[in-house]
Amino acid sequence: MPITQAQLLQILPNAGTNAGVFAPVLNVAMGRYQVIGSKRVAAFIAQVGHESGQLRYVRELGNDAYLSKYDTGPLALRLGNSPQADGDGQKYRGRGLIQITGRANYQACGEALGLDLVNEPALLEQPRWAAHSAAWFWAVHGLNALADAGLFDKITQRINGGQNGATQRRAFYTQALKVLG
Repeated sequence: MPITQAQLLQILPNAGTNAGVFAPVLNVAMGRYQVIGSKRVAAFIAQVGHESGQLRYVRELGNDAYLSKYDTGPLALRLGNSPQADGDGQKYRGRGLIQITGRANYQACGEALGLDLVNEPALLEQPRWAAHSAAWFWAVHGLNALADAGLFDKITQRINGGQNGATQRRAFYTQALKVLG
């Protein structure tokens, strides 16, 4: 069940022309990682819709002060970044439609996609890789099974580590279920 540009715009009305850019690459990525069927696709589009600001951002927003949380301390170490203040926070900021974050995640994602994301992290800003990285993350974290079971809040927890943006995510999900039937 491929998703169309028109359907994306019904679900993510602020996507604008990016809906046309992302529809074909999302369909390829979703097919590769078995994000198929209305429940899975609805949950996936709702989550990437929130994480990417409705397909408008493929690189995490934030200044140096904000991104420094990824550069040193416990979060940096958990993400596989070096413990020194060496710019890893900026280099391995969230990218792609689901915001892959941290050196360790860039390494694992790159291996799965056949890319050197450690040395070329900006590849995740290209539509093809932005979509594929999101679908890869989805599959690796077992989110198809949660989507099949209708456990949308658990999906949000696995992606976000909490319930940040839960209201918007849920609204996108409700709309996606309607649009996708």
